[in-house]
Amino acid sequence: MKDWQGVFPSITTKFDARDHIDVPEMEHCIAMQLDAGVHGLILAAPIGEAHMLDMLEKIEVLKAARRVVAGKIPVLMTISNSSTREACLFAEASASYGADGLMVMLDGPFLPDPSEIEAHCRAVARASDLPLMILNNPADYGTDLSPELLARFADEPLVRAVADASGDVRRITRIINLTGARYELFAGADSLAFESLILGASGWAAAIAATFPKETVAIWRYAIAGHVEEARRIYRWFQPLLDLGNPPKQIQKVKLVERMVNGSSERCRLPRQPLSGEMREAVEKTVRYALAARAGILVHPPAAE
Repeated sequence: MKDWQGVFPSITTKFDARDHIDVPEMEHCIAMQLDAGVHGLILAAPIGEAHMLDMLEKIEVLKAARRVVAGKIPVLMTISNSSTREACLFAEASASYGADGLMVMLDGPFLPDPSEIEAHCRAVARASDLPLMILNNPADYGTDLSPELLARFADEPLVRAVADASGDVRRITRIINLTGARYELFAGADSLAFESLILGASGWAAAIAATFPKETVAIWRYAIAGHVEEARRIYRWFQPLLDLGNPPKQIQKVKLVERMVNGSSERCRLPRQPLSGEMREAVEKTVRYALAARAGILVHPPAAE
């Protein structure tokens, strides 16, 4: 498999009126991502309501993605279990049902120290024999994978990529200085993706950015090709939308944007409710403005690699 680079959107999970996985709608939304030229998919991430899904539902989502993708791009399953034992079991299950890799994140009431984080990630990698992307999001999940800790993983061949959502783009440079080209580095925060790409990230783990996949792919292609002004022009238009991915109620915001852009359902799993009141009005206003200005964003990025 090629090195992981490019736009890897985190896919939202679609539910029908009975609160079951809406498989046809999931397949439709995944097909739109594929048509836009994304380079990989991330399933059952936090934006996909991972903690609301049981293992069977996650496997159902994985099967749907694999049917649509048909081997064209890698499909990553998120491993967010609090215990290493459960994480390893689900990593094994994901591998057996055809996942191409895993995105590992640490979340839950227990906040491991650096040595425990290292042991957890190594165990998950070896349980499945699949390559890993590690998500670092200390603000949301309380655990921080410092550049120095990532350097300790350098001897683990299955740890392939790091998605940094620390909010500190200087970490891209620090990781490169410590590990060279050892990792594929991904922007893990949409609102800092452009800056991360300019500083040396080779990928973008997109969340709310995935609601506009063509523009997201265009920014990545321009930035990687060194066409900074073209990337910046689209990114400036994109910025108010990307800020919608910040707390609170990120999932409801993303699903509302999807409904407005492509007609997809905004159902969430209870107890989450669709946005209402002033927050909904503010999101709708931002999206309407972006859609009105979208025609002026001429997207003719360099050819696909």
